[in-house]
Amino acid sequence: MARNLTENRTRNTLIVVVVFGLCSFFYLLGAWQRGGSGGGDRIQTWVNEQTKCAQLPNLNFETHHRASDLPNDTGSSEIKPFEPCDEQYTDYTPCEEQKRAMTFPRDNMIYRERHCPPDKEKIYCLIPAPKGYVAPFRWPKSRDFVPYANVPHKSLTVEKAIQNWVHYEGDVFRFPGGGTQFPQGADTYIEQLASVIPIAEGKVRTALDTGCGVASLGAYLLTKNVLTMSFAPRDNHEAQVQFALERGVPAYIGVLGSIKLPFPSHVFDMAHCSRCLIPWSGNDGMYMMEVDRVLRPGGYWVLSGPPIGWKIHYKGWQRTKENLRNEQRKIEQFAELLCWKKISEKDGIAIWRKRLNDKSCSMKQDNLKIGKCELANDSDVWYKKMEVCITPLPEVNSISEVAGGQLEPFPKRLNAVPPRITLGSVPGFSVQSYDEDNKLWQKHVNAYKKTNSLLDTGRYRNIMDMNAGLGSFAAALETPKLWVMNVIPTIANTSTLGVIYERGLIGMYHDWCEGFSTYPRTYDLIHSNAIFSLYQNKCKFEDILLEMDRILRPEGAVIMRDKVDALVKVEKIANAMRWKTRLVDHEGGPHVPEKILFAVKQYWAITNKSS
Repeated sequence: MARNLTENRTRNTLIVVVVFGLCSFFYLLGAWQRGGSGGGDRIQTWVNEQTKCAQLPNLNFETHHRASDLPNDTGSSEIKPFEPCDEQYTDYTPCEEQKRAMTFPRDNMIYRERHCPPDKEKIYCLIPAPKGYVAPFRWPKSRDFVPYANVPHKSLTVEKAIQNWVHYEGDVFRFPGGGTQFPQGADTYIEQLASVIPIAEGKVRTALDTGCGVASLGAYLLTKNVLTMSFAPRDNHEAQVQFALERGVPAYIGVLGSIKLPFPSHVFDMAHCSRCLIPWSGNDGMYMMEVDRVLRPGGYWVLSGPPIGWKIHYKGWQRTKENLRNEQRKIEQFAELLCWKKISEKDGIAIWRKRLNDKSCSMKQDNLKIGKCELANDSDVWYKKMEVCITPLPEVNSISEVAGGQLEPFPKRLNAVPPRITLGSVPGFSVQSYDEDNKLWQKHVNAYKKTNSLLDTGRYRNIMDMNAGLGSFAAALETPKLWVMNVIPTIANTSTLGVIYERGLIGMYHDWCEGFSTYPRTYDLIHSNAIFSLYQNKCKFEDILLEMDRILRPEGAVIMRDKVDALVKVEKIANAMRWKTRLVDHEGGPHVPEKILFAVKQYWAITNKSS
């Protein structure tokens, strides 16, 4: 028994000595490597070299193909794994393709909605720019002038000549600011609205323009610091949304048809329709109910054109008094059911204001035959059918309280804590995490500028953030020189798009396994944060990257932040798409697994049909 005790003591002593020896060895080894006298630095340098995180030639973010220097050839004859598409795809919009659209019913404009190609019909080639494509004019000149070579379509200059939409002059299109309902100019029209709506006070920051034409209203509202989301279908009014984006004005291809708009509830300060041809009095008021859904409590709805002002204009509209009177009566009835208050009708413009809360007319709405909408969550809108129902507002304690919380006027609301965060309406986010997110993205953006010093100089006007989170990337860049389309992926764990709108920014929902609702070459810079990790095993990286290439302008820039293993795969595909790339370390150092891939899309354009 004594001998066993002695052996146990000897064994324990030996274990202590071995552990102490190992700890001392690894401590000294670490000190040796950190001190720079060993091979640690050489190993790290080799790793950086292999992952291209070390010294690389700087990317050139400047444009080289301007209106004063029109190219005569593609600028590149090198054969790449992804070849150019045929010339017929120059204006290809995969989910609004005309031939496919005509196979769908015309009822409720279904055929003008999104109809994306199945996998077997997807194309895996690079969308070409038209011959002579040049960098757009910089804002604010781009508001009024667009190079003809970039959007070589003259039909609107003929169809809308007397309405002052657009004129063709030499090698450019000129946009005098007119519209169907305001041929004398959008600025005069906006002053009429501002006499009723507090547009210039920062209380109206986000607007929705339905059936926008070439988005002249949105273009001129920018002078009032109002950011407008404009949309119109891809129809016989050729390239109207393409013109809007080429001017540097937010817009997307869309229609008020049978599915819900790709926005959360209660986000726009104002909605507008100027002779937009939407049948507001039809479908039991369904379209007005959808506007009510996306309109913020206390928001404004503007309707100009038929039937408003019918007593004066009925002859010019070639409709009978009775027909127009009945149409307006139905609109008034639906507005009353929605508890909208008409605050003005003058000079062919009618303006209603939405209720502040449901207490203000609960008796009226409780007695309606029309039920309350049931949304699973705030983002339950993607490909969901529009319904004849009223979207309930957040509960309040008093009749004077604004449902969902009062917003600060812009620009104060950009960095103020949004009510949805304060009230705990967004799972996983608090006031503290919101503030931390703002600081983090300010740090990220400052780091981006060290590689791309042109980020907020006006070189990039139309910017896309593919996974916008709380909108802090856009907030860090906020300047009148640019605007950001903040996209929240439909597969994101949490919908934060409502927060983005409460900050006075704009955006929409989208599934990046599908084509975005825009024309080719409409964004100057694309930013993605963890998109490829998010869509791992959801769809092919090639699908996402080719879509990014489609919507990015020649000589446009890309910033991709993701895990290094994802970016290594992405870089190989990007190089096969004629992009120049540079993989750099996280600003936190080389040991952070997240990296940043910068890229520039090279200039090339078609020269003939066999490009």
